[in-house]
Amino acid sequence: MNRTDRLYALVEELRAVAPRVRSVRWLAQRFEVSARTIERDLSALQQSGVPIWATTGRRGGYALDPRMTLPPLNFSPAEAAAIAVALAASGSAPFSRAAHQALRKLTAAMSPSGRQGARELTGRIRVVPTAAEPLGPVAGEVERAFTDRRVLQIEYADQDGTTTCRHVEPVGLTGLGRRWYLLAWCRLRGGHRAFRLDRITSATVTDEAATPRPLPELDCDLPIRFLPLSIDG
Repeated sequence: MNRTDRLYALVEELRAVAPRVRSVRWLAQRFEVSARTIERDLSALQQSGVPIWATTGRRGGYALDPRMTLPPLNFSPAEAAAIAVALAASGSAPFSRAAHQALRKLTAAMSPSGRQGARELTGRIRVVPTAAEPLGPVAGEVERAFTDRRVLQIEYADQDGTTTCRHVEPVGLTGLGRRWYLLAWCRLRGGHRAFRLDRITSATVTDEAATPRPLPELDCDLPIRFLPLSIDG
């Protein structure tokens, strides 16, 4: 069994017995590898967002939180491959890291045959990603402020190279051509503004909650209308 298959199998094993625990020794014997290998695998799964927790003591071990996991999904191989293709083709985009983590969780919840079918199908697909501009070094902070509705302190360089310090209240994210913009209420300017993510040279999420504001009618430097996203088809 290769490592990828073993990681999926580990999740399935822990899901099957949840909320009971499995010891590292038991898992090592089950998958015929060393205890150290199992520990590395469990650490990798935790870092990728799988809700695995550890208990100590004589009867300690690792368990999967059943409240935070998906039941087996009836995704077809084509459906799973379609998601993988869309992610690969999107190139650099906000929340791309979270999207890939979500895909790993979905495939982990598929049946073994469905997962193998999706793996075989995607192995025969090659994608050239969209030539998007890099999001810049602060994309993670921007995403966090946007998600948590927090005021964001940024250093922003305009098209002339002049940098200003601003406190902004994130309202939306939008893509235009090869670039992504943060739509926000700018306290310095007293109005909505669009900030190119690759021009935000530094960003700090503050503890201050942002005032809830409606998405502007894109009159903030972007004279164009966009289609809203939907997860309901």
